[in-house]
Amino acid sequence: MTIVNDDRTDAVSTTKAALTPQEQEWVEKFMDDTTLFLGPDPEIMRSHSIAERSPYEEACIAQGVDRLEAERIRKRIAGALDEGYEMCEAQGAAPGAKWGDLTTAIYTAAGDVSYLSCHGVIAFSAILHHPIRYIMKYWKDEPTVGVNPGDGFIHNDARYGNVHNTDQSMIMPIIRDDQIIAWVAATIHEGENGACEPGGMPSGSETAFDDGLRMSPFKIVEGGHLRRDLLTFLQHSVRDPKLQLADLKVKMGAVNRIMDRINTLIDEVGVETFVAALRMTVEDVDVEVRRRISELPDGTVSFNQFMDSTLKENILIKLACKITVKGDHMTIDLRGTGPEIFNRAINSPLCSVKSMMMQAILAFWWPDLPRCTSAMSCIEIISDEGTWADAGYDAPMGQSLQASFRGFSALQASFGKLQFSNHIKYSNVVANWFNQINTFLWGGETQHGDQVGNLCADLNGMPGGAKPFKDGEDSVSPLFCAMADTAEQEVMEEEVPFMQLVSKRLVKDNMGFGKFTGGMGYEMIVASEGTPHWGFMTVTSGAKFSSVYGMFGGYGCGTYPLAMVKGVNAYEHFRRDPKTFDLSMEKVMNEQPFEGAKYTTAHMGLQFDVAKDGELYMISQGAGGGYGDPLERDPESVVRDAELGRVSAKVARDIFCVAYDEEHFRLDAEGTERLRAAQRGRRLAQGKPYAEFIKDFVTEEPPADLLYYGSWGDDTEELTATVFTVNGPERVTKTIDEMPIIMIPDRREVKISKLEQRILELETKYNDRQPVKS
Repeated sequence: MTIVNDDRTDAVSTTKAALTPQEQEWVEKFMDDTTLFLGPDPEIMRSHSIAERSPYEEACIAQGVDRLEAERIRKRIAGALDEGYEMCEAQGAAPGAKWGDLTTAIYTAAGDVSYLSCHGVIAFSAILHHPIRYIMKYWKDEPTVGVNPGDGFIHNDARYGNVHNTDQSMIMPIIRDDQIIAWVAATIHEGENGACEPGGMPSGSETAFDDGLRMSPFKIVEGGHLRRDLLTFLQHSVRDPKLQLADLKVKMGAVNRIMDRINTLIDEVGVETFVAALRMTVEDVDVEVRRRISELPDGTVSFNQFMDSTLKENILIKLACKITVKGDHMTIDLRGTGPEIFNRAINSPLCSVKSMMMQAILAFWWPDLPRCTSAMSCIEIISDEGTWADAGYDAPMGQSLQASFRGFSALQASFGKLQFSNHIKYSNVVANWFNQINTFLWGGETQHGDQVGNLCADLNGMPGGAKPFKDGEDSVSPLFCAMADTAEQEVMEEEVPFMQLVSKRLVKDNMGFGKFTGGMGYEMIVASEGTPHWGFMTVTSGAKFSSVYGMFGGYGCGTYPLAMVKGVNAYEHFRRDPKTFDLSMEKVMNEQPFEGAKYTTAHMGLQFDVAKDGELYMISQGAGGGYGDPLERDPESVVRDAELGRVSAKVARDIFCVAYDEEHFRLDAEGTERLRAAQRGRRLAQGKPYAEFIKDFVTEEPPADLLYYGSWGDDTEELTATVFTVNGPERVTKTIDEMPIIMIPDRREVKISKLEQRILELETKYNDRQPVKS
């Protein structure tokens, strides 16, 4: 249970009338002095709206600010933030820092983001108003903490405002005349955080305590100096203590450099002008967003997505989203989303989902707007607490990206439909970007004797969605950062004891088919060597049910397994015969070239798996969504893709219905017309009126053997869920308030139970048999 100072109100309100003022003062002091526990403040955490103007901001704006001057201030701020960003990227120790998985930002005194760096992850800074407001409410006037010049606060706990617990922020105040006038922050995806599995994103997490470090906002820098006592605690809490120290200093240096630039600017323009410019930026964007919403057609767009596993078991859990526009008001309704699963890592706090919604808005809806909190301030979000996209305090959240990335996809895809008919578009309509974490996490002892845990940068190679006039980009950038890097494996090999035997090679047919195709994804094959202890993890869903859809007739991406070859040292084979170094997931799994090895495929929720030298782990990036009917694709483009090896002859013939000479790659125009006419004829023959289709297709409930979670049909009040009792799995349909706690049995216990049952059956069968007489 979370208890905060404000909870005392109910406890004393019933006795107020009977207490004297002196007695009331004593009671208040007693409650203040004996607060049991400060948890996340619900009032702070549920709100994403900008704060009201403070009296000081009101006075600053009343003095008048020239619009050109305000724009010059914004440009200077942007330059300072970009400089801080580049410092973090160039000096950071974490792999995430080196790839650009970070951001810098400036905030108003109340914590509203006024401006973000032009590079980096919008989502990181878009929700830092939560911890800043927490600091202002609980620590600013707390005698044992306080906020003073040179102080810096750190936090990573997503429940207090973050994307996920691998990200660590450094937040420092700008103070003039003993008054906080702004905040500056830098956030880096650090990776390793002491979770139950290395790398910071544990798919094996079953309680909130398995998620590793859970830092509520606290002061790590005092008067410009790192607090060595807290630093020592943090270093002993993670597998990579050098990383923890190095990047704390990197963030401190970057934030101090930004603050130097900002203080110089303040000296030039004056405190009042600077404060007014920050506030005007926030308010201007809020006004412009309302205006742009009013340009959209009134109506409702629905977009449902499904996750196909807990990263341990195969299930189907729903993220429901309806976006309604009426005038200048927009509502995002997440009701109908499946309930949180109390012992699995996939749950996300609502603020994390909102952060990725902000990413979609500022990177894909209106990328021309200044990057600030108010881009979403006026949008109403409705959600039921206790769902996997709005999880409670005690739920594990090691893989919160599973829900928050789907929040991004819901907004990206829905907005394409909303703005399609608009004459004025502030960005292109884009089919779904790939939205999964297709990469390897790793950990163990390096060839240098260091204990580490982190992940590869390959997740940054997410393919882009197709546009109405252009194919999507191949493995271009993650949905959360337009300018992130995928890193060079050769650089990583200097620090970690594994190689990418195949790295960033595009996979044939791995695209979202359409009139314009979604970007292609690449495959990765890794194997460790020369370490006493090492292991890999994968933390992805979408192995059975596609996580990305197409648009307006385009296909979504495929489904992707994890493949492993165990019980072999591939390096020994390559050294004996270099010609055997010819690898791809398709070739290895179909031809099985290593005699005596064990070949397996599985979904991509792999908990930390100890790897022996030369054992192969193979995965592939997904694909961006396609746009439009594949039968409308330019046939010459299909032939060119076939010649380049991007599509197979089968896909060219069966999906795009293009006929060509497979030896010389010459288009057969007449044959293509015949194939496409025949395909359209088959479609017409198979087609049904909508009412008929719905009658056959829609069922009263999910299939009986499906572990299903979420609303079924259009009803968002009641959720369907599979619960596990002493009698086995049972299906219930209840509102979220009535839903029992969902806990999934341990897979090992389930397997042991089945084996025990089988032994009992065999013992019963053979113990009843009479002994054979000689």
